[in-house]
Parts: sequence; structure tokens; C-alpha cells
Amino acid sequence: MLMLWVAGFAILGSIGAIVGAALILIAPPGLRRRLVPELVSYSAGTLLGAAFLGMLPAGLAQAPASALMPAVLAGLVLFFLLEKWALWRHCHEEHCQVHGRPAPVILIGDAFHNFVDGVVIAAAFLVSVPLGVATAIAVIAHELPQEIGDFAILLESGYSRMRALLLNGLSSAATLPGALMGYLWLERTREAVPYMLALSAASFIYVAVADLIPHLHRTTRPAASLRQVLLMLAGIATIAVVRRLHHS
Repeated sequence: MLMLWVAGFAILGSIGAIVGAALILIAPPGLRRRLVPELVSYSAGTLLGAAFLGMLPAGLAQAPASALMPAVLAGLVLFFLLEKWALWRHCHEEHCQVHGRPAPVILIGDAFHNFVDGVVIAAAFLVSVPLGVATAIAVIAHELPQEIGDFAILLESGYSRMRALLLNGLSSAATLPGALMGYLWLERTREAVPYMLALSAASFIYVAVADLIPHLHRTTRPAASLRQVLLMLAGIATIAVVRRLHHS
């Protein structure tokens, strides 16, 4: 039964992000430029909420801080190195430095990232269904603006809309095997779950702090900044509510 939860949310994350990104891409350019920063703000909140309100507390309940915190630190260094190898950071807008990289590199990095997201979802569900749901929400929220940026890269590289949709769909499909393989591995090695949660929290913190939040700082208008803060808090609140349902 638990595997069905894992597989279902992994599929939902893949399909939901692709369909949502495709719909936003066909929206008028002005509307799209307004929507993407809002999505990034909400995404940053869900990632931080899932890391600090869900994964880290769950991991610390199963392993001592003296063992878990080095895993978080190692994860942050690991994701920094993966970003250097163009396997982690992604574009969240139509014009950014990532567009200078070849489209195949972007697709490989996207597939790797989605595979890891699948493992993250599996690790969370093995702790509890509410933590798994909260983690999946954070993954889906982040994937939506990411897929918009990846679509833009493929289109600028000369791909047709249908081919860009197909290739992005294939890279997003890596979430499902990541979730299933992660579930089968972690179910047999339960002692690794808290450390996988620590690495997962590190990935969420890194993406939020090193990628999303700097993107938001490009806008300094008071009204836009207020919307960013409110949407980030809404993202955190979403995770808090889901976690609260677990304890009620």
C-alpha cells in the first residue's frame, strides 16, 4: 500500500509539473512574467518548510544530531559540486545564464535531479504518509517553475514545442524509478532513512537558498517584495498544515 503512495505522488510530481509548465508557457508573455516569480516564491517556502519542519525533525527523531548534522553539511557541499557539474541548478525564467549550456546537458541534469527527487519522496513516505505528502508538495512546487525554464531552453535551442514537451516529459519521468528504487532500498535498510532525510533536507535548503531566493532578490519593488514574502510564508504554512494534520 505504501509503495502505491510513493508511486502515485512520484507520477503526480512528474505529470503535474509538465502539464502546469506547458499551460503557463502558452499563456501571454506578460502574464507568464508575472506568474513565474510568484511560483518561485511559493516554491522557496515549501522547500524550506519541508526541510526544517518535516525532514530534519523526522531525522533527528531517529538519529542523534551529532551524526545527522554532518550529513546535512556533506549534502550541501555535494549539491554545490553537482551544480558545478551542471547537474543540479536549473533556470527558472526565460533568460538566465543556464541558457548558455547545451540542451542535452540540461536534460541530463534535469533527469538526475528528478531521479533524486523520487528517492527523496520515497524516504519521506517511509517515515510517515503526511511527511511524504508534504515532501511531494514541495517537489511539485519546485518542479513547476523549473520546467518552465527548461522548456524555454529547449525552444531557444531550436526544438519544436512538441519535441520539447516530449523530452521534458522523459526527463521528468525519472522521478518514478527514483522513487521505486529508493523505496525498495530504504525499506530494507531502515537505518539509512534518517541520513537520507538529512541529505534530502540539504538538497531542499540548497535549492531554496542558493537558487530560488537570489532569483527573488532581483526584484526590489516594495509591492513585489511583499508578495514574495507572503507567498513564501504561504509555502511554509502549506507544509506546516500538512504536518499538523499528522499530529491531530
